[in-house]
Amino acid sequence: MATYKKRGYKPKNKKEEKQAEESQSTTAEVFGSLDESASRTEAWVAKNQKYIFGGIGAVVVIVLGFLGYQEFVAKPKNIEASNEAFFAQQFFNEAVNSTNKDSLYTLALNGAEGKYGFLDIIEKYKGTDAANLANYSAGMAYLNMKNYEEAIAYLQKFSTDDAILGPLAKGGIADAFMQLGQPEDALGYYEKAFAASKNEFTTPKFLFKAGIAALELEQKDKALKYFNRIKNEYPSSSEGRTIDIYIGKLESSTE
Repeated sequence: MATYKKRGYKPKNKKEEKQAEESQSTTAEVFGSLDESASRTEAWVAKNQKYIFGGIGAVVVIVLGFLGYQEFVAKPKNIEASNEAFFAQQFFNEAVNSTNKDSLYTLALNGAEGKYGFLDIIEKYKGTDAANLANYSAGMAYLNMKNYEEAIAYLQKFSTDDAILGPLAKGGIADAFMQLGQPEDALGYYEKAFAASKNEFTTPKFLFKAGIAALELEQKDKALKYFNRIKNEYPSSSEGRTIDIYIGKLESSTE
């Protein structure tokens, strides 16, 4: 059993003296080993310090570079792109409420009087939020101009988590496929559109269109399911106020 030895303790006999010497020797070996390990570590650090500090420096440079890019390049570029897109967006908004739609949509797409259109924004400001949104506007402009292939191409490039624009973009792609005589592709995108967000505007709108596309494909059970969802979940929507007519016709045709 080990005993605590007070400071100044002197061995009483040769046995205790020998134990004390062995203890001191063991302690010396332990500290010697630690000193040796520390020395090797110091030597390794000294030998490789340029690589160590170089690696740390590289990480710091990357982090600072990213922050600097966001603050001094990406942010100003986004602001500039948004300002440039204002002119095109004005033409787009005018086209929505105009009888001269095609010419105004063309101006929105291509620009005029030295101002950029949506296509210029997409090309010159890649990676910005404004360029992403320009894909949506360009796609919708082409859809209204009955250029369905281009509408699909640009709307598919648009990315968003927005509860309204996301479903509208997918629904726009579906509308284009319907016009191209591809109801199966259209149905898939209508289903994506109403699944993307639950709200009183886009969900019943695309449930209804999905039902119409399903009827086109002679999938009456699926069409009835979508129409009943509108009746049960969105009775106050514009589609919900007339959906009983469609459900009645569909049920009578399947009897």
